[in-house]
This record gives sequence, structure tokens and C-alpha cells, in this order.
Amino acid sequence: MDFLKWVLAIYTLFTFLATPILSISILNNQELANISANFLNLAKSPKLFDWVVKIRRTIHENPELGFEEFETSKLIRNELDKMGIYYKYPVAVTGVVGYIGNGKPPFVALRADMDALPIQEEVEWEHKSKIPGKMHSCGHDGHVAMLLGAAKILQEQRDDLQGTVLLVFQPAEEGGGGAKKMLESGILDNVDAIFGLHVSVNSPIGTVASSSGPIMAGSGFFDAVIKGKGGHAAIPQNTIDPILAASNIIVSLQHLVSREADPLDSQVVTVAKFKGGGAFNVIPDSVTIGGTFRAYSKESFTQLKQRIVEVITRQAAVQRCNATVDFDTTNRPFYPVTVNNKALHEHFRNVAGQMLGIDKIIEKKPTMGTEDFSFFAEAFPGYFYVLGMVDETQGRFESGHSPFYRVNEDVLPYGVALHASLATTYLLEHRLKSTAQDQSVHDEL
Repeated sequence: MDFLKWVLAIYTLFTFLATPILSISILNNQELANISANFLNLAKSPKLFDWVVKIRRTIHENPELGFEEFETSKLIRNELDKMGIYYKYPVAVTGVVGYIGNGKPPFVALRADMDALPIQEEVEWEHKSKIPGKMHSCGHDGHVAMLLGAAKILQEQRDDLQGTVLLVFQPAEEGGGGAKKMLESGILDNVDAIFGLHVSVNSPIGTVASSSGPIMAGSGFFDAVIKGKGGHAAIPQNTIDPILAASNIIVSLQHLVSREADPLDSQVVTVAKFKGGGAFNVIPDSVTIGGTFRAYSKESFTQLKQRIVEVITRQAAVQRCNATVDFDTTNRPFYPVTVNNKALHEHFRNVAGQMLGIDKIIEKKPTMGTEDFSFFAEAFPGYFYVLGMVDETQGRFESGHSPFYRVNEDVLPYGVALHASLATTYLLEHRLKSTAQDQSVHDEL
């Protein structure tokens, strides 16, 4: 692209003349606008748009659960092969990491999650899920398609990229902690920054929403077994009732937030599972309860975890029962708070503002939802944003995890262009940093 080569020429001259002071933005508004506009125009071109839509629909028809995304991963690898993009596989069972650029720092990553949900699709359309009981009802099919679309654009500009873009296709976002397992593999050790997105039914198409700092809570899950002594419901004096004990435990757990937490420090404890007994006139031997707890700081999260154990075991003892608590972090790892890096927030606002207009950037309010992108953002600077896709002319868009969930495919070019623009401009603005780094950093390619 002529516009990118022109920017690079100016940038090269700056490199020779300037002292490497990284706080000074290298690209002015006009240069950012040129890059952003050109990438959006490319993403909206009929040929690329149709290709991205086809990829999304193919994945939607064949949903796979966490760590089972073998066919999705195969599709990704086939497309990367066609583009001539080098990649590593397998990463965390089914994950794929592709590389575009010169193999040298800085390294900027773009992430897309791949997994579906155990939900029966109720949307009647030509590309409905072909797998009974499984559905892409959170937009991850669109996420993969957008990152592959960005890969097409970036690969065409690979000789001009001032560093390396990593394409992170991640398994098992929906509770499996796939991001954590990818980090543990060591494949992302040299990453300087990472960007991730999620389509949203809460804001109009053509808008983005995010903010600096904590935006989503840290979370964990727990199961507890309360054991008593079963017997006939007509002679409760001969039993030790675990249902009564569990009921008292549930009420007491609610006091952890209402009476122990700072009202200005958002926390949640929810018991959403209660299993005990199978007859109207029989008190069971045991009851199982389970739920989730969430907080916006490590300190509050750790305190909640400790108090959940204390409340369950001690309240059970009051009722003459025994209780055990299991957090099962092997299969359901605790998710950290999702924290957006301040510097990356400014970078995002500059890029998105030039592409969409500053009035299209919405300040995202923190929520108690969780996102395993938080593992990446905890390991190195990260930035997560949501991409609006609401169009009132297309009817109501149901929220994620609904069997009636739909993706407005008109949103796909925006994700493609933002991915490509954020990565390209990040590398341009950090070229001085990469040239000043220790040359002993190994070549990823």
C-alpha cells in the first residue's frame, strides 16, 4: 500500500534524527486516519467481506466445545497455509498461533477465541448448527473469522510491518481457561501487548465500547457437599437434616457481600445449584450446592474464597453436619480481573477514533462478568474491547448464551479493520523501542 510505505519512509527518517523517547507518538492524526480508513475500506470490499462471512458460517455450522475445536483448528490452519502464514500447532491442545512480519520485536498479539457452547440452537436459518446440543451462541465463530480476515490484510503488508504480529486462536474460553494454558506453554513469552475483542448486543453497529483499568471481574466456582443422616420425613428427630443445613448456609453466604464487603467494592456470591433428595417424604443423607463468587481485586477475591469455606463448614457444623468445599481449579481455574492497560487505551482511542469517529467510542462500565482474556492481560499489557452490532432494522438481537443468539454479519469488517489497524500502528509507534532492545532476543520465525 502506498499510504503505508509513505508512513514508513517518514518513520525511517525520524529514526535516524530522533532520540528514542517513546512517550512521543510517532504517527500524527492524519497518518492514523489514512491507515485506519484504508484498512476499513479493504475489510468492506465485497471480495474480502464475502470470504469472511463464508468462514464464519462454516464455523457456525460445526460448533465444537472447549479443547475439542479440532475441525475449527484445522480450518484455521488450512486458511493460514493458503495465505503462506507460518504458525505453530498444537498449542494448549487445539490452539494455533500464527506469525506475520519480520520475526523480530516488538511482538503484538491479536486474540480470537474458538469454542462453542453446549446449547441447542433455536434460530432457523440456512447455516444453523449441524451438531445437536452445540452452538456458537457467544459470537466466537465471528471472532475467528474476523482475525482470519485481518490476517489476510496483514499478510499482504508483511514486508512493511515493523515487527511481528501474532495471531492467537485460543481454545476453551468458556470456562476452560484456555488462555491460561496457552500462557503456560511459553509460546507467548515475548509478547509486548495483546488486543482482543467481543461482539456485543448492547451497542449499535459502528461503535466500540471499552475503558481503561478494570472492566470485568475476577471469578471462581465452588461446589460443596453437606453430609447429614437421612431418614423418614415424619421422624426428623432421628435424622440430621442436610437440606436445613444447606439452606442456612445459602442465607449466610449472602451476608458475605451485604455485611462484610465494602459497599463501594463490587463483589458477588451466588449459589445457583442445589441438589438433594428425590422423594417427598425422605430426608436425604447429603446435599450438594454450588455457585460462583466474583470480585474486582485480588484481595477481595482471596477474602471471599476464605470466607466461603469458613461459612460452609462452620454453618454445617452448627446443624450437626459435615461439609467439604471444592473449587476444582484444575478444571475450572480462577479467572483474574480483566484490566485494560492505560497506554493501550490511548492507542485504541486514537485508532478507533480515526476509523469510526470519536463519538463512536463508548465508555464501557465495569461488569461482574468474566473473560479469560484476563490471563493474557495479567501476564503482559492487554486491551479488551467490545464491538457493537445492533441494527434495529434487523430485529432484536438476543444476549450471548441464548439459543436464539445471532451475529449481525455487517459487524465483521469493523473487527477485521480494527485488528489490522491496532497491530500495524502499534508496531509503527514502537519501532524505536524494538531497535533499542537487546539483539539477543531470538527470531520467532
